[in-house]
Amino acid sequence: MRIIKHGHACVRLETGSTAVVIDPGMFTAREAVDGATAVLITHEHPDHWTPDLLAATGAPIFTIAAVADQIRGASPELGERVTVVAPGSRLQVEDFAVTAVGEKHAVIHPELPHFDNSGYLLELDGVTVFHPGDALTTLPSAPDVLLLPVSAPWLKISECIDYARTVGAPTSLAIHDAVYSEAGLGIVDGHLARFLEPTGQRYVRLTAGQELG
Repeated sequence: MRIIKHGHACVRLETGSTAVVIDPGMFTAREAVDGATAVLITHEHPDHWTPDLLAATGAPIFTIAAVADQIRGASPELGERVTVVAPGSRLQVEDFAVTAVGEKHAVIHPELPHFDNSGYLLELDGVTVFHPGDALTTLPSAPDVLLLPVSAPWLKISECIDYARTVGAPTSLAIHDAVYSEAGLGIVDGHLARFLEPTGQRYVRLTAGQELG
C-alpha cells in the first residue's frame, strides 16, 4: 500500500489497481484526485471537500448525510455518486475494507454549531490506516498508521500529543497542517517528536505529494 500526503487533510491510499482519496478540500491540488477509484469525505467544511475536486473525478463518493445533502445541493450530478455512511458502517471500497468511526466534529467553541464528522479506518492485507477527520476519536486497538491532525482552531498541542499517545499507532503522519506557518509547524514537529519517539512511536510530516516511506 502506498500512502501519499496531499494538501492539508487529503491523503491518497494506493494499491496497484485502486486509489482511495480522503478529504480533497480547498488546500488540495487537483492532481490528488486524478484516477481516483473512490473518495471518502469526513465532514462538511470546505478544507475537506469542494465541488470542483469532486467533479474532477468520476469516482463514487462516500460520506455522511450532512455532506451528502450539501453535495446534492451543489450538483445533482455529483449527488448521484454519493453513498451515505453512518457510525459503524462497513464498506468494501475496491481493495480496501473501510469502517466509518465516530460521529461528531471536535468542538471549536460551545456557541458554534456542533457538526457531524466520520473518521475512516481502512484495512488492506492486514495493514490499517485511520483518518479521524476533525475529531480525536479513539479506536479499540491501535492502527498501523494514524493520520494525525496537528493544527486546527479546535486543537492545542497538548491534546494532539495525548491523542497520538492514546491511539498508540506505530506511525503518526501529520495531516490538517495548512493552518499554521512553517515556523509554527516546526514547533509542533518538535513537540510531537519529543513525546512520541521515547515510546517507540514514529512521527512524520510530509509535504504535498510526498509518500510515506
